[in-house]
Amino acid sequence: MLNHLTHERLIELGLSGMAKAFEEQRRLPDLEAMPFEDRIGLLVDREAAERDTRRLTMRLKIAALRQNACVEDVDLRTPRGIDRAVFAKLVEGRWIDRHENLLVTGATGLGKSWLAGALGHKACRDNRSVLYHRVPRLFEALALARGDGRYPRLLKSLGRAQLLILDDWGLSVLTAAERRDLLEILEDRHGRASTIVTSQLPVDTWHGAIGDPTVADAILDRLVHNAHRLQLSGESMRKRSAKTIALDGQPSP
Repeated sequence: MLNHLTHERLIELGLSGMAKAFEEQRRLPDLEAMPFEDRIGLLVDREAAERDTRRLTMRLKIAALRQNACVEDVDLRTPRGIDRAVFAKLVEGRWIDRHENLLVTGATGLGKSWLAGALGHKACRDNRSVLYHRVPRLFEALALARGDGRYPRLLKSLGRAQLLILDDWGLSVLTAAERRDLLEILEDRHGRASTIVTSQLPVDTWHGAIGDPTVADAILDRLVHNAHRLQLSGESMRKRSAKTIALDGQPSP
């Protein structure tokens, strides 16, 4: 009876990890020979692990990453212009602590979004806040928010994330409203947080894709000058995967 009450009290206190570990210890008689301090240590470790898992789950939910990607699965063998040493430093994440940016460019099918998602997933695992947005849909959301009064709150959330991923940048020349939105976002984040941008366009053509020379100078000054770059090249990963399936019936890893 006392054990049952202890289990219930742990749950009431929000210590679900300790409650699970307590029940497991009751079912394993071998643990009775373990010193009291060690058994308590196991309870505390289980609670800490459960809380870490819950926090990571929440960070990933908020991030809304498009790709189910992680850095351990990134293919560094296929020639795509990814320097292993550079990528290792990006995975380490200190560039995020320094509020630096990352620009990932290259033709379609080279895995730009997947790489950005993998780095976003790693940032979540490192207890950093992350937001993912496809640029065209982000501009649509901002236009709607401007009309219903949510615009300041949305801008605040975009500025607050430690890592913001802007995917599919440069698919069309920006409108005047989109230029203002992008400048507002980058101004809020400049020197305070990091941004990943993926684009099919080379960085030296971004000025024209913005559309207004003066605003383009302001945007690129906040985005490019302290940015790391991954310029991908080679054959489309989708085509390569399709060839592999055709040859052996199995998708490439």
